[in-house]
Amino acid sequence: MKRAYNVSPPDTPPLTNGCAVAAILSAGAGCFVLALLAILADNSALVRRSLVFYKPTGVLSGVTTVGIFVWLFTWGILDWRWRKKTVAAGRVSAIALTLLVLSLILTFPPVSDLF
Repeated sequence: MKRAYNVSPPDTPPLTNGCAVAAILSAGAGCFVLALLAILADNSALVRRSLVFYKPTGVLSGVTTVGIFVWLFTWGILDWRWRKKTVAAGRVSAIALTLLVLSLILTFPPVSDLF
């Protein structure tokens, strides 16, 4: 008696991971932009003035708002592009992790004071 292993019905759609990978990469991009804007706002009067969206919180309101906007915008675009695709999750996760580590390093006070 023969047994067939790993056989799926012919009408089963292929598994895709594009939506999940888009969420992972966009989170890394949003974190990196937030860290970059925090450094720019500390060192540039023009950027500091342009990122004050709500006066009681100061520049933090603009930095976080723009960071969240970049995160959501990137997520939407990548999700739209990768929705029905299988993307190299390992490579994209490595890029997202690199962006996350860079953003953490950039917001660490001894490093951010170098700029």
